Amino acid sequence: MGFDELRSNKSAQVLLGLFFGIIFGFLLHKGGVTQYDVILGQLLLTDFTVVKVMLSAVLVGMIGIHILKAAGLVRLHYKVGSAGATILGGLIFGAGFAILGYCPGTVAGAVGSGAADALIGVIGIVIGAAVFARFYPVLDRNILNKGVFPAETIPELLGVRPGIIVAVFSICIVGILYVLRMIGF
Repeated sequence: MGFDELRSNKSAQVLLGLFFGIIFGFLLHKGGVTQYDVILGQLLLTDFTVVKVMLSAVLVGMIGIHILKAAGLVRLHYKVGSAGATILGGLIFGAGFAILGYCPGTVAGAVGSGAADALIGVIGIVIGAAVFARFYPVLDRNILNKGVFPAETIPELLGVRPGIIVAVFSICIVGILYVLRMIGF
């Protein structure tokens, strides 16, 4: 099954999403980022396990997607962002992260490992999503489209080839990981 066939097969997408979600949760757990103490340590800047795992995931994902796109195996579909949507989403995400001690990805992994507090967090996420959906029309009219970004992607914004951005960000991520290791994190 090619990627174009997969795009039109909703059942296969759901099964693959479930399969890769389980793998992602397992890897988050193995990386230690589904543990409350590790996440709390990150928020207190005493344990950078979360940053290291997430930057590694971004690096692998960014390079992998770029290779798939360059090979013509996938087409990317962007949605133009805005300052309003980014600020509102950041505030909601940050508040939930600070209160619960998990982000949406790590909370699912924590539930899979049996953490009862994470299950309460998932219930909160579902309630929060329902509240967001209820108020979406109002938010869309008044906040989400304020300050629409002038381009869909960073390469478009800067007028450079995507490979340059991938290379620069890859060097930055490797540099950050190296510095964290050198200073003992």
